[in-house]
Amino acid sequence: CCIDIPDVPAETVYDVLHDTEYRRKWDMSVIETHDIAQLTANADVGYYAWKCPKPLKNRDVVTLRSWQVLDKSYIIISFSVKHPQYPPRKDLVRAVSILAGYLVCSTGSNSCTLTYLAQVDPKGSLPKWVVSKASQYLAPKMMKKIHKACLKYPSWKQQHNAGTKPWLHPEQNKLPTMVLSELALQHAASLEDIDES
Repeated sequence: CCIDIPDVPAETVYDVLHDTEYRRKWDMSVIETHDIAQLTANADVGYYAWKCPKPLKNRDVVTLRSWQVLDKSYIIISFSVKHPQYPPRKDLVRAVSILAGYLVCSTGSNSCTLTYLAQVDPKGSLPKWVVSKASQYLAPKMMKKIHKACLKYPSWKQQHNAGTKPWLHPEQNKLPTMVLSELALQHAASLEDIDES
């Protein structure tokens, strides 16, 4: 999914995509989200749980995320991992993010394009055609939410740790560090499908 954002600079969109504290404010589907540990200056591990429409069970995911700032572009890529302290929970279905990412490209001093890629297996007993159909509706809806959140972010950030952006300033990162060997790749086939009928 790709949208043109005519009234927000690329830097702001990139900040919104990283700021988990702000995400709790604008993303109403969030149950819980937080960063777990830092792997390198531009990679971390995080947890995200979200609400699904009834009668479906809610989902969660543990991801390894990395990011890179290029000349006028910002890239965030993530995929599912197994973390020894975050096993699947009984009250949630553990989804698998095969590959997800954002590309933010500046198109002017106050405009940009945002491209979103998500290859996700929500697990459970959802038929593939339902997942494909839902994504055609949900991805554009999410992009519009992100755009609205970006418009409000500068004023919100002024009142909430204005100078703290560890994704741009690694020295501000207070997360515990962990080594990559403590994680394992989460394959979609390695989780049981849960009957949601």
